[in-house]
Amino acid sequence: MSNTPHELAEEFPEKAALMSQLKQSDAHFAKLSDEYHEVNRAVHRAETNVEPVSDQAETDLRKQRAALKDEIWGILSKAQAV
Repeated sequence: MSNTPHELAEEFPEKAALMSQLKQSDAHFAKLSDEYHEVNRAVHRAETNVEPVSDQAETDLRKQRAALKDEIWGILSKAQAV
């Protein structure tokens, strides 16, 4: 179990400028980013027992975070900075 937050800027540091740009210009990316941060915060709260949840619920949150991260990476890997 890791208690380290998995912020997108830390996960993809080389794509920080592109993520910022896409949040402004792509509504779908902005929504995914917001959803990722919401789920990521929920995982962190569960891991640190600030808001304890069952093991299954925590696993489900982690899977949801991973799926969002994969989708975000898919967009980032195809997008070009302007």
